[in-house]
Amino acid sequence: MLRLDHVSKVYKGGKRAVDNLTLEIEEGEFICFIGPSGCGKTTTMKMINRLIEPTDGTIFINGKNIMESDPVQLRREIGYVIQQIGLFPHMTIQENISLVLKLLKVPEEKRRARARELLTLVDMTPDYLDRYPHELSGGQQQRIGVLRALAADQPLILMDEPFGALDPITRDSLQEEFKKLQRKLGKTIVFVTHDMDEALKLADRIVIMRDGQVVQCDTPDEILRNPANEFVEEFIGKDRLVQARPNIQTVEQIMNPSPVTITGGRTLSEAIQLMKQHRVDSLLVVDEKKVLQGFIDVQMIDQMRKKANLVKDVVETEIFTVEKQTLVRDTVRKILKIGMKYVPVVDDKRRLVGIVTRASLVDIVYDSIWGEAEITKIG
Repeated sequence: MLRLDHVSKVYKGGKRAVDNLTLEIEEGEFICFIGPSGCGKTTTMKMINRLIEPTDGTIFINGKNIMESDPVQLRREIGYVIQQIGLFPHMTIQENISLVLKLLKVPEEKRRARARELLTLVDMTPDYLDRYPHELSGGQQQRIGVLRALAADQPLILMDEPFGALDPITRDSLQEEFKKLQRKLGKTIVFVTHDMDEALKLADRIVIMRDGQVVQCDTPDEILRNPANEFVEEFIGKDRLVQARPNIQTVEQIMNPSPVTITGGRTLSEAIQLMKQHRVDSLLVVDEKKVLQGFIDVQMIDQMRKKANLVKDVVETEIFTVEKQTLVRDTVRKILKIGMKYVPVVDDKRRLVGIVTRASLVDIVYDSIWGEAEITKIG
């Protein structure tokens, strides 16, 4: 799909922003570039669509030298998403999504149908088509920015810190949503980030750069287990899960398969009794088919007990979930860094199959930081 062959970018004064970079990216692969400020990651990405042109070396897309393509046509064939999103405020959501299609002379009816189809991929309804960017939240605007890059069905998408300006909760949700979308659509992604947690979560391979050169390029697990040198080790951070227990990798291996649940038709009094019985301060709310609806807790019940009687009248539907195959290290970050007490585990139909709590991660984190031998000494 994409090959960079001894590519360099040298600016006036002799500064080498990118120095002799060689890399092959397979079709459908998700590649994250990461490194300190000024390491060359954004410059590398911008050379791929000729926003910046290389000083030396060659870049090939599907075997064709990009310097032999018209730069405008080249950019229309590559999706591009940036942190600032860049939605046009005077255009409707449909017009923003289908902008490239309009430039490609696609008829209006087909453009609208494509925009409607794309909205469903990110759980947004067709009524958003005629709204304007200022009517959307930051997370919704970022979704539209991603959809615009998908509209013309370009096989290659470049993303420059697309979620960097979002709050941690929205960012986390969009990361998961986009990774699922990428797997479903099979797009090749070149993604620039300064956030190691984001790279570990999203990438098939991570390219760590320093002073314009690639220091290490490998899978997240391999980088965590075998950092190439001291710089990589320090850049990763010793507080991250380093797979000290490689036999435990997925959420399914550590989840509690029997979380305490309640259905929406039960009363708040019954909910309180259930909490007392199981010595918990919150309950997961499910329907008759075990599909997760949300959660309730003691504080919510206390605030609403004079206004409501049933669980379904109080339930909070905004809740983070993970799937069984989610990597444990991603769940550690979600629970410990965002401060969550637990994360429900669901299947592909959002049916509740388990729960991961802070307590269930304690042993894994301790083993990762100190190792079993050190814990034995302390004991």
